[in-house]
Amino acid sequence: MSDWIGRTTALERLGVRAQTLYAYVSRGRIAARPDPADPRRSLYAAADVERLAERRRRGRKAGAIAASAMTWGEPALPTGISTVIGGRLIYRGEDAAALADRATLEAVAALLWAQPRAPVFAAGEAPAVAASPFAALACDLAAQPPGLGRAPALLARDGAGAIGRLARGFGLPGGEEAPLHERLAALWSLDGAGTALLRRALVLMADHELNASTFAVRVAASTGAAIPACLLAGLATLSGPRHGGAGAALVMLVRQAAREGAEPALGAWLASGRELPGFGHPLYPQGDPRAAALLAHLDPDPLMAALREAGQGATGLAPNIDFALCALARAFALPDDAPFLLFALGRSVGWVAHAIEQAALGTLIRPRGRYEGPAPRSAAAEKQDLRR
Repeated sequence: MSDWIGRTTALERLGVRAQTLYAYVSRGRIAARPDPADPRRSLYAAADVERLAERRRRGRKAGAIAASAMTWGEPALPTGISTVIGGRLIYRGEDAAALADRATLEAVAALLWAQPRAPVFAAGEAPAVAASPFAALACDLAAQPPGLGRAPALLARDGAGAIGRLARGFGLPGGEEAPLHERLAALWSLDGAGTALLRRALVLMADHELNASTFAVRVAASTGAAIPACLLAGLATLSGPRHGGAGAALVMLVRQAAREGAEPALGAWLASGRELPGFGHPLYPQGDPRAAALLAHLDPDPLMAALREAGQGATGLAPNIDFALCALARAFALPDDAPFLLFALGRSVGWVAHAIEQAALGTLIRPRGRYEGPAPRSAAAEKQDLRR
């Protein structure tokens, strides 16, 4: 299917009038661009049209809406923290790619947490747990106060300390007054250019609306769990191979490409029926802006450049943030787990923001299950069995 379709096709797939189509465009629900063949006409993003068409086909039954919301569907929770509009990632009204040009992760934390000053991510007196971020969050969990009823400023203070412990668990060196990107640069012995790219990557990873790990954080926060416990829920979810662990699959593909060449490795991967890692994103039919913002300041090594060309040529999909983080790691000879570390440290700022927001809502997240098991036996049938 073409990435862009004309008005007639869009109207047919949606089953709406032209005015409704234009309203979808004005609200940012369908991306549009001028038709290169006739600038007086517009083309519409086919993926956006199909998503809305599927929603219309399902109708407005509560069960269908809830099921859709769990799989790239309509927004499920109110939030003022971040969203995706017109192919751009927005942090509280600010373009994340533009913020990455100038801001530190600490400054973005102040923005997302709605606090007047940037936090300092210091671990305090918590014991160090080398190379164990899970243990670092859990080490003094019993001593942490519940989030329920605490003021946002106090939760933000808890969040800064939890992120400080997370950083220590990832092995970041001391000097905790320094921004996280500088401490990472010291860990990996990077120079000024590398340090700037780390800062940019952390800002781009700070939040991504209701992704799986953030939803897990909000569920934990809705129970009144302490901030470190909320972050632990997010970190556990992030570790899955279909979320933050997706970078591991890309590393496997890169290693295969190093042995066999980019095109043969890519062809073998696609022929196996596996999902291609590092390319495409359901929220960004025209390309992941986070990847574009990072790759614009980075020259991938020859292997990653060849893989990028082969992947786009074979699938028509642009590189996503997983590809960009992997390219960054290879360009500076960072450890294989560097993309996950950058992902987790950056996203921890968003996790704290969502925990604070959810605590302020004061509601428990408790969806219902749609039971599809065997029907219960009737009371009469059970009595009949007892008589036998």
